[in-house]
Amino acid sequence: MVSCGDMERVYVAELESPVGTLRLASTDGGLAYVQLPNAGGRGFAGWLARQATGASVEPAFAPNREAARQLTDYLAGKRVVFDLPLDLRGTAFQLAVWSELARIPYGELRSYADVARAVGAPQAVRAVGAANGANPIAIVVPCHRVIAADGGLGGYAGGAPLKRRLLMMERGHVETGEQGRLL
Repeated sequence: MVSCGDMERVYVAELESPVGTLRLASTDGGLAYVQLPNAGGRGFAGWLARQATGASVEPAFAPNREAARQLTDYLAGKRVVFDLPLDLRGTAFQLAVWSELARIPYGELRSYADVARAVGAPQAVRAVGAANGANPIAIVVPCHRVIAADGGLGGYAGGAPLKRRLLMMERGHVETGEQGRLL
């Protein structure tokens, strides 16, 4: 975090992408927030109020350049793993869930129950769903790869069509080995 007396800075940039405009927010610690197009809820303002109270918000592309590059590559089918410094902020349980989400390989799916078992809380399926929904770094921390036990999509901050599109893109690339196109 920041030392006493220093105001934390959050650097914000927008990225035009094939799925719509993404809002990226980084701190000196790394990528902290990705707002998806059509994301409901309190969005970036809510994240700031909960996780970066009193921070100075500054428009700046440079601190978000690498995240923008990697997201662009992912959405073009040229990247299957993200390699970015992250500044994840949440409860211990949320951090455990997000860490588990980050381990789900490209093109693979897990159920909420699978994630609950993996974090050592097999009865906490609903809590996993809530943590999944609170993921501040969608796509990079691939919450879209978590589905309902019955095979249904479940929820997604960017809406079901975006979740379906990301899953189809990944599935198509894994099955065919193709790179560079969205389905």
